[in-house]
Amino acid sequence: MKITHHGASNGVTGSCHQLWLDSQHSVLIDCGLFQGEERQRLGDDDKQIDFCLNGIEAVIVTHCHIDHIGRLPHLLIEGFRGPIYCSNASAELMPLILRDAIALGITSDSRLIQAMLGQLERQLRPVEYNQWHAIDSDAAAMIRLNPAGHILGSSVVEVALKNQQRVVFSGDLGCYHTPLLPDPVSPERADLLVMESTYGNRSHQQRSQRTERLKQLLSNTLADGGATLIPAFSIGRTQELLYEIEEILFHLSKNAVHQRLPIILDSPLASQINRRYQKLQWLWDNEAKQKVAQGRHPLNFEQLITIDSHQHHQALVNRLAKTGEPAIIIAASGMCSGGRIINYLKALAGDPRTDILFVGYQAKGTLGHRLSQMTGPGKAVIDDELMQVNAKVHSLSGYSAHADQPDLIKFVRKMTTLPKQIRLIHGTPLAQKGLAQALKKQFPGIHVELAACLGNRASVNGAI
Repeated sequence: MKITHHGASNGVTGSCHQLWLDSQHSVLIDCGLFQGEERQRLGDDDKQIDFCLNGIEAVIVTHCHIDHIGRLPHLLIEGFRGPIYCSNASAELMPLILRDAIALGITSDSRLIQAMLGQLERQLRPVEYNQWHAIDSDAAAMIRLNPAGHILGSSVVEVALKNQQRVVFSGDLGCYHTPLLPDPVSPERADLLVMESTYGNRSHQQRSQRTERLKQLLSNTLADGGATLIPAFSIGRTQELLYEIEEILFHLSKNAVHQRLPIILDSPLASQINRRYQKLQWLWDNEAKQKVAQGRHPLNFEQLITIDSHQHHQALVNRLAKTGEPAIIIAASGMCSGGRIINYLKALAGDPRTDILFVGYQAKGTLGHRLSQMTGPGKAVIDDELMQVNAKVHSLSGYSAHADQPDLIKFVRKMTTLPKQIRLIHGTPLAQKGLAQALKKQFPGIHVELAACLGNRASVNGAI
């Protein structure tokens, strides 16, 4: 077996891994964009697809975050016309996510955008979970997808080669007992497990702890009379937050004060994804399904106000800046690298009554990372302007959609037969090293290696 890493070998963005099925045929597992410092290191003139497409028979998508699918349009531009396999939910969500990515990164021409999305949809091959499917290739390989618990439609990918060896790509693994989503499903066995390590060297807060902190922030927002800004990814994190906020408000329903607190979702993309999530309720976990059966609406509750048009967005920003009235605002982008959250930060970050709550990974080099490191008042460049930040900054690690070290170890332990070898990807060298040490301690018979030790993006080509 041979795997070539075209991204996420020593970082957490740009996931793209080429698995060779034999000497002439291969498949790509994901084709994602680099973000933050990892993108900056490439330079503006760097070609997005800098590897040869000869022999690439198919792409297998683990899930629809942009760092896993963002280079797919570039792959199509380069002439790739093979099948793109993914779960049913990912096939529903992918065109929504890539429409924005194409408009921001390739072209704003609506006809070209529609043409690219049309080509993408012609190549999509949705597959059911827990069923083996033959890859359209002369290499006679099979694939099977199972839930990864990261976002709706996220998948653990198993590849069975014709020589009976099996390679498993974890994709991004979610935490166990994540709202809305079923738990990650571990494979039966693997000769090689290629596993993410984003939080491989740390543990998250428990769900009960994070919910209590979120509840406290809601109350503080009312008491302070200011806004709480939550930068959140449109897919996954936004839905999880709304689910938890609805739960808090449901139990505080007798409190008239909390009933007046508006929960504002200001993201057209997140609104569209919410509707798809509700369409795909059959994929929700049992807890969420029971709430729906009781007549509750975890993603569309009474206090939720959705802002779609830019005109209404700007009017709300101006109103909050002028009145200082309390509100919870959830807006993209999750790393404050663009989107409507920027206007809220420009208008409200200087107000000491404002709270900024980070609930996910902030890549180095992004505004989100710089703000998340602030421990008191200071200055930050927001939209190319140096601004005073007096807002209180909070981080809730328990809302990460990525498994922490205990859950990553649990994913391995739940395999029927332990893997012969584990290769760690999608993590900083420090995170990979921390997880490797823990895995070696728990499973001394497994050979563990770090993709970060194999070289940089251009040179990684590790034979297994």
